[in-house]
Amino acid sequence: MFRPQGYHRRTMRLSPETARIIHDTAAEIFGQAVRLFGSRVDNNARGGDIDLYIEATLSSEEAERRRLRMLARLARQLGERRIDLVVKTAGPALPIHEVALRDGVVL
Repeated sequence: MFRPQGYHRRTMRLSPETARIIHDTAAEIFGQAVRLFGSRVDNNARGGDIDLYIEATLSSEEAERRRLRMLARLARQLGERRIDLVVKTAGPALPIHEVALRDGVVL
């Protein structure tokens, strides 16, 4: 069974199969690790979208093209789910980047 890096059932509300699909898609499209953050790493929360974070050494334009391609592929593979994908490129860190790095779980 696929177990993401740092995976613990009590700290991540995402099935191993969904985590594997997200991990593999990020690796193929970005060649980078992806972090799950937000309500899906809070065992006391219910529902919620899937918040993902990737750091990329790409131009903003290329990062956006890949972000959209990854979201489209995940929609095909996972069905109708709300997925937010934050891609950090060069430039100053925003508060959302800091939250994802601090609280996120690497898939």
